[in-house]
Amino acid sequence: MNVQTPESGYHYNVMRRAIDLIDQGGEALSLEELAKQMDMSPAHFQRLFSRWTGVSPKRYQQYLTLGHAKALLRERFTTLETALNVGLSGSGRLHDLFLKWESMSPGEYARRGAGLTIYWGWFECPFGPALVMGTDKGICGMAFGAESGEENAMADMLSRWPNANFVEDPMRLRPWALSAFGAVSDRLEPTPLYLIGSPLQIKVWEALMHIPSGQVTTYSEIAQRVGSPQAVRAVGTAVGRNPVSWLIPCHRALRKSGGLGGYHWGLPVKRAMLAYEAAQADA
Repeated sequence: MNVQTPESGYHYNVMRRAIDLIDQGGEALSLEELAKQMDMSPAHFQRLFSRWTGVSPKRYQQYLTLGHAKALLRERFTTLETALNVGLSGSGRLHDLFLKWESMSPGEYARRGAGLTIYWGWFECPFGPALVMGTDKGICGMAFGAESGEENAMADMLSRWPNANFVEDPMRLRPWALSAFGAVSDRLEPTPLYLIGSPLQIKVWEALMHIPSGQVTTYSEIAQRVGSPQAVRAVGTAVGRNPVSWLIPCHRALRKSGGLGGYHWGLPVKRAMLAYEAAQADA
């Protein structure tokens, strides 16, 4: 089932291939050379990129380079204190996608999903196949199968709440999935999240949701924000265990060096997400 167009997955595959070619050819690879290696005209590649992001970007292959993360850290680093202070006047993730969320109590979390019904379905999105999971209260899981494989992504998510009852029901989740990936409609409600995690994980995930779209922060900055400046490793683990990728934007967390760090669903997906948001921010 598609939440955008039937070509959404195709567009991700094109960008994934472009990333590989840029890595092999170096960051000086021109748009013309890149398009030629992809058996496309430069104009056709530009059209595909524009259809993928929904905007006509000012720079094309630069968004996909490995050095793009370092440029983001240099030019668009945000402290979480600043992000929180900007609030409703800013263009943060909370306001872009109109999110609301609540978290499970520690006692409920300890039961590992017992007594909980979780609905699931696969959807096409700008980053390939997306597995969306949700309870009656909101989306509790989002995974991406383009790099890890759909079976592995499914097994990973099922293991997080082993005592829950899982029911396939994509139509039930479709309005939330549409909203999650930026569909605009007067009939769509806010995207609700139901966060299932430990107290530290919840604090880290809430901090991530305050990083504006098109900007990035560091793991150490997140640790500082949640009151655990010496626990960068534990915070990094909590970032990596984020169950609702994209909506809780763990892809915006980088190393201080500008390195990408890790990404649970594959670094090419993280790079694609950063490129997608940067192109929209620059439009």
